[in-house]
Amino acid sequence: MNNLGFRWEVLEKAKVKDIIPTLLRNRGITSKKDKEEFFKPTPAEKISVKALGVNPKEIAKAITRIKLARKTQEKVIVYGDYDADGICGTAILWEALFTRGLNVLPHIPERFTEGYGLNVESIKKLKKEDENLGLIITVDHGIVANTKVDLARELGIDVIVTDHHEPAKLKPKTYALVHTTKISGSAVAWVLAREIGKKIKNEKPKLKDLSSLELAAIGTLADQLPLIGPNRSFAKYGLEALNKTQRVGLLALFKEAAIVPGEIGPYEVGFIIAPRINATGRLTHAIDSLRILCTRSVSRAQELAEHLGRTNLERQRIVQEVVVHARERLKGGVGESIIILAHESYHEGVIGLAAAKLVEEFYRPAIVLSKKGEISKASARSISGFNIIAAIRSLKRLYIEGGGHPMAAGFSIKTVKIQKFSKEINKLSKKALTPEILSKRIKIDTEAHFNQLNQALYDKIKAFEPTGLGNPAPVFITRDVEVLEARRVGKEGSHLKLRLAKDGINFEAIGFGLTKRFTDLGQAEKMDIVYCLDENVFNGRKSLQLKIKDIRKNA
Repeated sequence: MNNLGFRWEVLEKAKVKDIIPTLLRNRGITSKKDKEEFFKPTPAEKISVKALGVNPKEIAKAITRIKLARKTQEKVIVYGDYDADGICGTAILWEALFTRGLNVLPHIPERFTEGYGLNVESIKKLKKEDENLGLIITVDHGIVANTKVDLARELGIDVIVTDHHEPAKLKPKTYALVHTTKISGSAVAWVLAREIGKKIKNEKPKLKDLSSLELAAIGTLADQLPLIGPNRSFAKYGLEALNKTQRVGLLALFKEAAIVPGEIGPYEVGFIIAPRINATGRLTHAIDSLRILCTRSVSRAQELAEHLGRTNLERQRIVQEVVVHARERLKGGVGESIIILAHESYHEGVIGLAAAKLVEEFYRPAIVLSKKGEISKASARSISGFNIIAAIRSLKRLYIEGGGHPMAAGFSIKTVKIQKFSKEINKLSKKALTPEILSKRIKIDTEAHFNQLNQALYDKIKAFEPTGLGNPAPVFITRDVEVLEARRVGKEGSHLKLRLAKDGINFEAIGFGLTKRFTDLGQAEKMDIVYCLDENVFNGRKSLQLKIKDIRKNA
């Protein structure tokens, strides 16, 4: 262990002369074909349906049914989800159908009254409002909605499911099932929209087709999918489209958030754009987030952007309240392998974010429940090496319904069963959550010498972007580095600004949030550093700097 409590895991322990092949090997990229695909991913337009893990026959069935709906002008509902991935996918599919002359409306469920996914009462209400409703197309959900799909069919409504979540053993009896776990929900919707575009011409040429690839990129990055394989293509080319977007709603959102088109990467999407899109679904109604993506009115876009910004600030405040309360309850320590907290004051819309904060702080899986009368809502987040949805599903007798991924899940449960569920899941997971799994670690690609760090290496590392889960930014370790200068910077002096030397070569370095940990670094002190190679721009001048991730002071 080191000063920050992280375990350092060096992937390539031998000293290497050529860093780039090592970085590729650490990401499982070894063949010539894989390397070519990594640095120049196949554009999303050219990736085959089959390569994405989607059944071409199901796509064909879906398009046949959509053509029939257009011909008969029956009502079609694109039934989305209230998170960024689902909202973006709903916008993609609704636009694709609307511009091709279908009688189609989007439907985003209201979290607190309808809940996640297809809702029995909502389906009945939609049918009652328009007896002509004959087709529902789901986005980002539906793979486990067996009984709800059956109900829709009884009401004379066909269902096409588009989803990317983990399926159960028994799949729903849909008209068509457009499903794969390889890409995001919005990307699945984008693929269906792409195939629709090939088979059905635009019936509303006055409505200029806007790029929807940027929406698939937002969904992919917001859902934190591994940025390798096809996800890398959606993220890379989608970010390029996002930086050039003509969508007035996104441009208004950029302005409200003070981000500059042309400088938008995974960070801006994951921490600035997606939280604003998510905020309405957490606190009010996500239909406003859908509206901002689809509107063509500049004034309406500005109004919605301000609304999303205000809602996001309120969301941040509520999350902090929940986390402070949860932290207080955990003051005596975490007694179990999985943190499980339930309380009446926990806002249902933010329990997933609170769970993620607890995972970050305590580094163990966390389940946070909002207790609301007889039925409580739960949101879970996990750590690498522990499949949270598999653990939850092993106790299906104890909860009502749920779904998710290995790293994140949600479910509803009878309040009286929370205690039993808590006891059972901790008992079940005790063996799997070993001390090693519960040790937060930094994965280090390889040891590097200061004489290897230059502009040419940085330019090659830039080609690894977009980086994220599955393709992290390259991380290096250099040992026995001398501290020439150490000072505090930032508004509250929380960041550490360093000047470091090794073998006669100097580098500036920045350690964000490290001041609290290292208050006594002095000149000539030796230490091992873990860092990313970064570029600093000051007064128009660019220079390389080290972005410190962790430090181990030498004895």
